[in-house]
Amino acid sequence: MRLDKFLKVSRIIKRRSVAKEIADQGRITVNGRAAKSSSNVALGDQLIIKFGNKTETIKINKIIETTKKDEAEQMYEILDESYKEDFRKGVN
Repeated sequence: MRLDKFLKVSRIIKRRSVAKEIADQGRITVNGRAAKSSSNVALGDQLIIKFGNKTETIKINKIIETTKKDEAEQMYEILDESYKEDFRKGVN
């Protein structure tokens, strides 16, 4: 399945066009390699997605062409979630 479609179907990203834009900006890696929106993903792949100040590491557990909301959560597992610290904190 294409990366952008997986992100939309799994509801990690709400719109496929947004998933495509993020991937094509180089903010997503699949198994340690930069991925384009057209990259194929498979069962067991590990994705690292950078959303502004948040970075999520996700493992693909299931690939389904169409899902309902409760099924979407079963498609992946969040392995790590980290936030960049706001550089303005601590500055008076």
